[in-house]
Order: sequence, then C-alpha cells, then structure tokens
Amino acid sequence: MKKSTPITRDCIRKLIGEGHLIVIFEQKVLRLDVWAERHPGMREKSLAAPLIELEKVNANFFCSVIAGGKLPILHMVGKDASDQINVYHSDETLQSMKLYSIGTFCEPWVDMEPPISSKPEELSGFLAHSAIPADKKDMDSVGSSSIVSESARSFTHLAEMQDIEKALRNYPSLDPETQRDITRKFRKLHLKVRKQGLYDCNYSNYVFDFVRYVVLFGLFIAFFSRGYHLLSACFLGFFWQQIMFVAHDAGHLAITHNVMADTVIGVIVADLCCGLSLGWWKSSHNVHHLVPNHPEHDPDIQNVPLLATSPMFFKSIRSTYYNGSLFPWDATASFFVEIQKYTYYPIMCVARFNLYLLSWQHLIFSLPVLKKEDRKLRSTPTSTLWILYLELVCMAIYWYLHINLLLSIPDFHTRVLFVLLSHSVSLLLHIQITLSHFGMSTADLGPVESFAQKQLRTTMDVACPSYLDWFHGGLQFQVIHHLFPRMPKHNYRQAQVLVREFCKETGIKYTIFGFVDSNKFVLERLGEIAKQVGMLRFCQKHMGEDVFNGKATSR
Repeated sequence: MKKSTPITRDCIRKLIGEGHLIVIFEQKVLRLDVWAERHPGMREKSLAAPLIELEKVNANFFCSVIAGGKLPILHMVGKDASDQINVYHSDETLQSMKLYSIGTFCEPWVDMEPPISSKPEELSGFLAHSAIPADKKDMDSVGSSSIVSESARSFTHLAEMQDIEKALRNYPSLDPETQRDITRKFRKLHLKVRKQGLYDCNYSNYVFDFVRYVVLFGLFIAFFSRGYHLLSACFLGFFWQQIMFVAHDAGHLAITHNVMADTVIGVIVADLCCGLSLGWWKSSHNVHHLVPNHPEHDPDIQNVPLLATSPMFFKSIRSTYYNGSLFPWDATASFFVEIQKYTYYPIMCVARFNLYLLSWQHLIFSLPVLKKEDRKLRSTPTSTLWILYLELVCMAIYWYLHINLLLSIPDFHTRVLFVLLSHSVSLLLHIQITLSHFGMSTADLGPVESFAQKQLRTTMDVACPSYLDWFHGGLQFQVIHHLFPRMPKHNYRQAQVLVREFCKETGIKYTIFGFVDSNKFVLERLGEIAKQVGMLRFCQKHMGEDVFNGKATSR
C-alpha cells in the first residue's frame, strides 16, 4: 500500500479489528505494530521501551519515543494523535513519522474508542497484540467485577453520571465541530510557543538550582557528621524533594532535548541520588500524561485501598496499566477511603517507600531483556541495555551508601526516627504531585474530547509568587506542563500567559488556586468521595446486601 493511498474509515476500522495499531497523524495513517512484531519477547513496559530514542531508522524507534513504549500507543489507536505526537517530540523525530505511513485520510477525522478502552467482547483480534496478558483475556468487562453487588453498580453509575454532567456543564460542548475548533486554536498556540523560543532551555537557570542542591546536601552532611542526626534528616528530605524536579525535567527530555544526555542526567539524579528508578517513572508517568485522571488507565490515581478520587473505584476496576490487575472494592477499601480526608497527609509521609518497591519491581521484571535470545532481537550496537545496567549500578550504590549511613547512627531508635523524618519531609513532593490532579475531574467524556480540553479538565495549577518558583520546581504549572511536556520548567510562567489567553478564547475553564486553597480543594474532593462511600454503605445496609462478600441477603 502506497503512503499516498487514500484509506477509508471502514478500512481503518477493519485494520484495528485485526489487531493493527493504527494512529492518525496529520492526515497520515500510521501502522505502528511493526515494533511488536520485531520484539515479541520484550515486556510491554521494559526499561528499553520508555527511554530509547537512539536509532533514527529502526523498527522500534517510534514506539520508544512516543513516551513510554507500546502502552501509550494502545491508548492512541483509532485516534488523531497529531497533538500528542507534536508536543512530545522534536522536529527530527517528527520527520521519522513517514516511515510508518501506509496511506492518507484527508477528511476531518472523528476519533474512535481505542480497543484498550473497550469491553473484551469488542476487542476481536486486537487482544492478541494488546498489553493485557492472555490469562486476563477472559476477565469480566474492564471496570466491573462479579464481587460487586447490583446496588453498588447502580450507585456507582449514578455517581459517575453526576461527574460527567458536571464536566459537561463546566466545559465546552463535545460536538465534533467545537472540539475541532479547540484543536485548531491549540495548534496555533503551539506554534506561538515554538516561535517565542519557549522550548529552549536557559542552562544558567540550572546553575542556580545546582547551587541550592549542593547547599542542602552540604547541610545534611555537616549536621550528620556532628551528630545532629535528626536535623540532618530534615535537610536530606528537602534535598530529595528539590533534586527530583531535575529528574522530572530530564525524563521529559526538557533539559538538553538529547535523549542520551537527559537519560544520564535523569538516572544519576533519580537512581543514584534518590534511589528511585527513572525507567519505572517513565513507564508510568507518560501513560498518565495521555490518559490523565482516568481510573482504569492512569496509574497515578490507582491507589485503592488507601485512597480513591473517583466513584468508579467502587465497582472494582481492572487497571490496563497493571496488565488487567484488579483493584478490588472490599471492606478494607471502604474503611480507608471513608477516612481518607484524614489519612491523606500521613500517607504522603510514607509514599516514598512504595516508590522504592515499584522501582525495584520494575528493574527486576526488566531483567529478561538481558537474556541472549532477547539481545539478538536488537539489530544495532546502539542498544539501550546500558540504561538498565546504569540504573542497576546507581540503585546499588544508593542503597549501599544509604544502609551504611543508617548503620553509622549509634542507636536503633535514632535510626528509625532518621528514616521516618527524612521521608516525612519529602512528603512535600508527593503533595505537590497530587495537588494538580486529585481534586480534578475523573469523568470519561469519550474519544471526541480534544487533547487540550482533556488536559485542562483533569489538571490544575497552583498559584504562587515568582520568588517561590524554586520551592515548587515547576509542579505548580502542571497545566502548562501537560500541554507542553518537553518545555523547560523555567519557561512555564511565560507560557502561562499564552495558555490563559487560549482558555479565554476557547471558553475552557482554567483551574488555579493558591497552595493552601489547593490543599483544601483536594481534601474536599477526598471528603466528597468518602461521603459517597458512607451513602453506599447505608444503601446496601438498607437493602440487606453484603456487598463486600458479593452476596445479597433477604429480610
């Protein structure tokens, strides 16, 4: 099939039904399943997938740089992903898109629901190529479970409908022409951002950041060496909170825009300085960017049984990110979510321990790519196994130094307090991360919603004076970051002016609160979900149902 051959919508639908990964990009029809065919033995979210951008003409090139491997592509199947692709990639990368073109579609494209978001009976041959393993293909429809009672389903459906109605009231119409107009205006905004040089990084800004990191780490060493262990723990926690902003920038290739340089920077900062895997973070974070705040798809809000930000969790969802794993809604989830307004901050204090676990889990499950048969699948010497080696070495060094540091503290009691205090101080980072999404809409408005509107509906900014930008590290501009992921954080404030104008022009609500009010906003949402859990329990008790055992009793 020639790259200029017109392809009908029915033909595209048929190709998708056969399991092909078809994405629309600037009126070109791209078939991206060649990567899966060339790499049959590689895990879907292996370390290589989210980080490599080294080979210019390689079958796995596009899937590597589209921000997280195969899974993000699955969420773009059947959609016009022009905006997503353009904001994520450099001009050089965009030129490579023609390698995957199988034809053109010149009419206005109306997005289809990606098969990964559909019920299993609708997936057809696509399941053979999806991220969901074979043992999950016979599962109930994604987002439902037999362990949930009928009243729970009904109550959850009503709560979901309320969220959807609220979103429809507060944001522009979902009719195709309105959304296409928003898309056209967003593309003009993107051109303006590029022309103003807001993708260019002023490295002098990082010099000031580096000085701050050195001072914080120096204070930690100074107080620790003098026996002020608990005071030093505070500075270590602040150091972790601050320096991870650099890993975030590097993970998005927002510093040098060179994949090798930014990868090395990111691994040194995340793995060596903080004990967290950059590869794990990219495999998770980039999916979050494409499907923000979707309970079934966004791993960043899949925190049941401890926290729930959407009533959809009441029906025991299955996560497409975690290969169809069930997040059951049971008595434990109900108990913790009912008190989540009060446990939110304590959970943030210890959230870092979970990141350690996820980091090691990611690296361990990535080890199969080191096997001989997998190495043969790589056709060039520019293989990215060095990233996995580098992460493992840096993580090993971090834990060797950290454990020896703890052992140098004279007594066990102080060691425990040192660990708890250093991790509690770094809760600031976890609060900054969750503020931007936990209070926002989790409603699924379907595939017709434009990229720009979805990002603005599910994300909010935190207002702060410019002299406090260093404290938030760019995370206070999450709306800007979600619209332009590769933009250096020091340019967010300039871009914010343009985004405000765009929102005024399109009628899309731009949500922004001060830091204190942002916390109140999130706590209100957590409290709202908690009240819904209480109402659900009351309804089940009134109807004589034992929801947590999935059984109904008669009175």
